[in-house]
Amino acid sequence: MHEQEPRAQFKHMEEGTAEDWQIISQAFGGFARELPDRVIDHLRLLEGDCGGFPVDRLTHCLQTATLAHQDGRDEEYVVCALLHDIGDTLGPYNHADVAASLLEPFVSEENHWMVKHHAIFQGYYFFDHLGLDRDLREQFRDHPCFARTEEFCAKYDAAAFDPDQETLPLSFFEPMLRRVMAKPKRSLYKKSFDSEPAAAQNA
Repeated sequence: MHEQEPRAQFKHMEEGTAEDWQIISQAFGGFARELPDRVIDHLRLLEGDCGGFPVDRLTHCLQTATLAHQDGRDEEYVVCALLHDIGDTLGPYNHADVAASLLEPFVSEENHWMVKHHAIFQGYYFFDHLGLDRDLREQFRDHPCFARTEEFCAKYDAAAFDPDQETLPLSFFEPMLRRVMAKPKRSLYKKSFDSEPAAAQNA
């Protein structure tokens, strides 16, 4: 199927024509709209992997999102809670950075900062058991998002390891995820996306 799709003809980007980049732009639109499907598929990779924790990584993400939802948080916040550990598979040494990069085009600067730094803030609960400084988060004490991130870890992230706790299924959160990721708020390519015809965006 992909073999029959139009392709640009250049061998080096400097040779690319407007027609080449129109082909690429049209392909990008369709690929970008499928992002929620790929995110959901990747989130499912966390299922069954406990890594020594009381629940598997997917359950932890779902519980974190469930707690945030039950506490009345808005959809964007809940989606951040759902995806905060999605980087565990490909970024075990910097999982928060992976999740934050994925979410950055679609969420507020405050929510992005919260996800990006949650790994340092959650360390308050266990870093000392690993010979690390549990107060590492204090370097951010004067940051406007300190309290927000501290609360996220205390109320939702750190509390989401209970096998007996109510955990809403992934299907419950899928519509939220699709709405939040429907269109970027900020991106290098946002202007190009915004100029795309509405019919193409909804295809």
